Amino acid sequence: MTDLYKSKAFTWALLLIFTIAWFYMLDLRTLVPTDEGRYAEMAREMVASGDWITTRLNGIKYFEKPPLQTWMNALTFELFGMGEWQARFWTGLSGFFGIVMTAYAGYRVFNPRVGFYAGLVLASSWLWAALGHVNTLDMGLSGMMTLALCALLVAQRDNATASERRTWMLACWAGMALAVMSKGLIGLVLPGAVLVIYTVLARDWSIWQRLHLGKGLLLFFAITTPWFILVSLKNPEFPRFFFIHEHFERFLTKTHHREGPLYYFVPLLVVGLLPWLGVFVQSVVQGMKHDAAARFQPKKMLVIWAGFIFFFFSISSSKLPSYILPIFPALALLLAAYLEHAPRRSWIIAASLLAALGVVGMALTPKVATLTKVPQEIPLYQAYQPWVLAAAIVALVGGLMSLWCLRSLQTRRDLAVVILAVSGFASSQILMLGHEPLGRYASGEPLVAPILAELSPDTPLYAVGRYDQAIPYYLRRTMILVEHTDELEFGLKQQPELWIPTRAAFIDKWRNGPKSIAVTTPEIYTEMQKQGVPMRIVVQDPRRIVIANDPKP
Repeated sequence: MTDLYKSKAFTWALLLIFTIAWFYMLDLRTLVPTDEGRYAEMAREMVASGDWITTRLNGIKYFEKPPLQTWMNALTFELFGMGEWQARFWTGLSGFFGIVMTAYAGYRVFNPRVGFYAGLVLASSWLWAALGHVNTLDMGLSGMMTLALCALLVAQRDNATASERRTWMLACWAGMALAVMSKGLIGLVLPGAVLVIYTVLARDWSIWQRLHLGKGLLLFFAITTPWFILVSLKNPEFPRFFFIHEHFERFLTKTHHREGPLYYFVPLLVVGLLPWLGVFVQSVVQGMKHDAAARFQPKKMLVIWAGFIFFFFSISSSKLPSYILPIFPALALLLAAYLEHAPRRSWIIAASLLAALGVVGMALTPKVATLTKVPQEIPLYQAYQPWVLAAAIVALVGGLMSLWCLRSLQTRRDLAVVILAVSGFASSQILMLGHEPLGRYASGEPLVAPILAELSPDTPLYAVGRYDQAIPYYLRRTMILVEHTDELEFGLKQQPELWIPTRAAFIDKWRNGPKSIAVTTPEIYTEMQKQGVPMRIVVQDPRRIVIANDPKP
């Protein structure tokens, strides 16, 4: 029981069970707006149009991000058809790949036990485990940045051969290129800034001679350049919007209305690191210590990677919870390196925090139903309560079992890590799975069947005053936007014929055109009702009303 990581039977069995659980969870929930619906729909439209150069959303040019995730989702749809797990497959694969790369880097840069621990820590960290099952760009970006980070660590370790250094540095350059193709220039800017800061703080000036800059840059541009040239030739408006607006203006201004306070990511980091929060500070402090016997300082590199990226997004004017995902593989390696020799007190803190969280979760479970004041939503929150309770119990039991193992730390260290990891991963997935009724309601998917029953291929379908980004994917068709642009504003300036800017123009088409269907808000429905607009309610929920312009059949 002392060295579980040395048991091939145990490690392979654990990996097999985890792999099945990780990928099985991709298909158990409805796609939730906005990100999941948006990126699934963009891939669906790419397959339908056959245009793999110009990315579109709702048939409108959409250049906010590069196409790697849309390509991968579209390829998955081509191979396996359309559905929830197919839409999440690239995200899930990226998260899983990040775990494997982190474990491998821990094994090669430190030792096998650290590699074993690093994989367990990352796989069970709440934010990584949760967002690995959400169709969002940031996990795809994080998977590619993990490749860049881990390849750099393996390449630069002191005992790397010349051949290993060349191979892994090329992998690092490929990782940065794929990160750029995932979400833009941050895939190069962030690792580059980390390298500069590391050079100064570690005084490791010779690292620049070991980067294989010539071959690396050739590979980087070979991967990134073709699409940027092709999309710019087909869409001359692309370069200014993508490079200026989506990078500099997005970072420096509040144009996307995603601002937040300087401490925005602090609570997300605290919750996202569970169940390992109790050893976070100690691992960072240890990581900053200089190893006089080594030329390359991997722990210092990891601290700088996590610290700079966290700082970068904290000062940005655009913030979303998933932005700090790329720091978690670095933190997992730091935590794993610390846990290998952590004193018993640190282990007790980590296990006790998890158990305490379970107690708090059990106490707060009855409060879940009070999170909404909308009568129709209360049953959905009540249905979530048993899942919250189950996750809390798992956390409590996992914390207590780990404390039991710590009675003899030297013989049960590996077992304690496994128990904390299993309870952390299980509790996060229970919370995700239990959210399905709320997610299904948020997506509008229950409205899809009644809408489809009213539609023919030629029936105009409008989105009046709101655009539900999951509904088009489930309907397998685009919608005509009315007086609502949001993130599609730039594309609609290029293609103004694809929308109706005013409600008055829409009402004229609605009154005098063929049978049509529209999805709108209760508030807009009430306003149009006062205007005497002919409307028949097809289906509705508290957030949206689906109407037709023909009399009831």
